[in-house]
Amino acid sequence: MLILSLAWRDLMRDRFLLFCNVAAMVGILVPLLVLFGVKNGVYTALIGELLSDPANLQIDTQGNGSFSEADLAPLRDWPEIAFLTPKVRGQFDYMNVRAKGGRRFRPALVLPSGAGDPNLPPGLRLGQDQVAVSAQLARQLNLTQQAELELVSQAEGRPRQLVLPVKVAAILPESGVPGRAVLAPFPLLDLIEAFYDSYSLPEYGIVGTRALAERVTSYEGVRVYARNLEELAGLQARIETRLGIGTNARTREVEAVLGLGHKLNLALGLTAVLAALGLGAALVLGFWSDVSRKKPVLAGIALLGVPSRQLALFPVIQAVVTSGLGLAISFALYLAAGRVAAALFGQNLPAGRDLTLIAPAQGLLICVSVLALVLGAAGFAAWSAQRLDPASVLRDGG
Repeated sequence: MLILSLAWRDLMRDRFLLFCNVAAMVGILVPLLVLFGVKNGVYTALIGELLSDPANLQIDTQGNGSFSEADLAPLRDWPEIAFLTPKVRGQFDYMNVRAKGGRRFRPALVLPSGAGDPNLPPGLRLGQDQVAVSAQLARQLNLTQQAELELVSQAEGRPRQLVLPVKVAAILPESGVPGRAVLAPFPLLDLIEAFYDSYSLPEYGIVGTRALAERVTSYEGVRVYARNLEELAGLQARIETRLGIGTNARTREVEAVLGLGHKLNLALGLTAVLAALGLGAALVLGFWSDVSRKKPVLAGIALLGVPSRQLALFPVIQAVVTSGLGLAISFALYLAAGRVAAALFGQNLPAGRDLTLIAPAQGLLICVSVLALVLGAAGFAAWSAQRLDPASVLRDGG
């Protein structure tokens, strides 16, 4: 197209104006990109650190309630719940643990678990005789995966203690469940509670005062994990309302981090709007003054038979080239600045986290927004070029 070739040649001939417009874009975009990248990087690192500890998504009911399966069944269908398990009474969830054949006992907290528990390795399903143990307990008892354990009750004065043989299906990482803990399927904890309630367990040689068939299962409460951090506070309030019981969760810490993200987004958004207004005003004046200065040239092109609609494309084409160069240089400088910032300040971030981070989708959105801004600024110049009267311009110029 003739107008495309003419616009390109004119832009290359008058490179000083191109340099000024590109410099204005780079001077505004690079600081914004760096700020946006640092905000994303630091905030993502904070969120990643929170998510790496499943306890930040955990909601535990307080005290000893009394709930049936019918009370808890509706909660299992709530979309914001990633994992739910009932709990037994708090005084019955401690057992003595030892390696099979060993003499050393360690008291450990026995927690109900199951498929989908965020504390378990992905895809692991605990069998009825399988458990996962915390790193501290494994270290103290020299346990390895597939080791055989014995969970021994702590009921002093009983003629016989309950001994449950289990296998170690997984050893949790140091950042997992703290202290000495055993994650076991809920039926195993229910069995322990039945023992403490003096029910007979013939399979384990326990003779109690009541038959196990007479037992009505009742839950103390629930241990719940939210699907994401944003839903934690709402889910906690919903559980308290539904069950009529208090809960424990790290809602305050999570809300503080999420609130920080919202405030940073607001501050960055306000800065971006002000910068866009300044850049838009500078580009409008630049493109407008360029069209005014080149009116004789544009009038000569119009006399060659170029329609006014195509003449309006003259500043638009030059604006697209300007925005492309500005964006390319801005992102190149952003990457360089990000590496320098990471070398200076990135040591305190968790391993594998970047100090500056702009996702591809975010980068594309930035490019589209800048292009729209530049084209909007060029639109005024295009309107001026389209209304140009070649005869009047040449007569006045003469």
